[in-house]
Amino acid sequence: MTDLDQRPATGHGLADALRRTAPALSVYAGVRALGLVVLAVWGAAAGKSPHTLLSARWDSLWYTRVADHGYGWEVTLPDGSVHSNLAFFPLLPWLERALSAVSPLSYADAGLVVSAVASLCAAGGIFAVADRLYGSRAGVCAVALWAVLPVGIVQSMAYSESLFTALAAWSLYAVLTGRWVTAGVLASLAGLTRPVGAAVVAALWVAVLLDARRRGGLAARAALGALLAPLGAAGYVLWVGHRTGSGLFGYLDVQKQWGNGFDGGYAFARFIGEKFTSVPGALAGIGLIVGVAGLIWLYVACVRQQQPAALLVHTGVVVALALCASGYFGSKPRLLMPAFPLLLPLAVALARLRTRRSAGILGGLAVAGAVYGAFWLHGSGPP
Repeated sequence: MTDLDQRPATGHGLADALRRTAPALSVYAGVRALGLVVLAVWGAAAGKSPHTLLSARWDSLWYTRVADHGYGWEVTLPDGSVHSNLAFFPLLPWLERALSAVSPLSYADAGLVVSAVASLCAAGGIFAVADRLYGSRAGVCAVALWAVLPVGIVQSMAYSESLFTALAAWSLYAVLTGRWVTAGVLASLAGLTRPVGAAVVAALWVAVLLDARRRGGLAARAALGALLAPLGAAGYVLWVGHRTGSGLFGYLDVQKQWGNGFDGGYAFARFIGEKFTSVPGALAGIGLIVGVAGLIWLYVACVRQQQPAALLVHTGVVVALALCASGYFGSKPRLLMPAFPLLLPLAVALARLRTRRSAGILGGLAVAGAVYGAFWLHGSGPP
């Protein structure tokens, strides 16, 4: 830990940090604004409300129902399976309810505000991690790459991806700077946001073990951070088990009703294989294979880049859970969004280019991502 890491937070230090982060946040806001403008234009042409697409469809509805009615709301499908809102972790609906209670906003609109603020916090956290490891220029590029992802429009929806990524990024930054208790608290909150909060907990635990090995013993604050980290997820999972009467496996039973589970990637591999029964499907299958290969290549690049173990563990768990889950396959791209360290090798490469060239590349990607995001949300299935 450097002297800078040990320095107490002051107003002057915060102002300096904000000034350093401002370019990244400005780029991020510009990219997201472009995505919303394209979505609005597309919606006007298609006769659909962008506001509805962002705040009141698919998972957004389930979160607002939790905020409005609490847990216990469920839907029985024609095949007899039951979709319960117990599948959705509570932090986002808690924030929606709290914001709606102190403002005139509906739960859905509160969700949009929470997501907007959280996405900026996520961008700041991604910048902080990349800046610490590779410099401010790479930090700006990393934030820009996260913003221009083809599924980046989810960052502007009343979904939990932005909130989770913000908590994960800042928890990882706290790990990198030796702020163990802060890292543990943020990891616990991440565990109250999405099931993949396990990735943040695992990253913290590995970092704590490595720190203990380096020191020759476990530091008290590191131990406290490690103990705090799993409390959010464990508390919710145990509560669901108690409520359903299924004990430790209650939450898994809820997810099973939704068709979700962990099968090591068998269902996803079968899904890809089934694409090769027709020419158009074969093209999609090839695209999926290329996409998975690209993810593996990026992870190998992260290893070769010698990223800190915490980042590698977090990314590995997020990718494994996304690719090896048996749930709705159309959601896999957004489930990968918290794996932002995958973007760091690309960010470093972009940072080495001339500003005009890197800006041109990112600008082109931003336009393509905005168009794809509008197309994606106007489709029939949930993102």
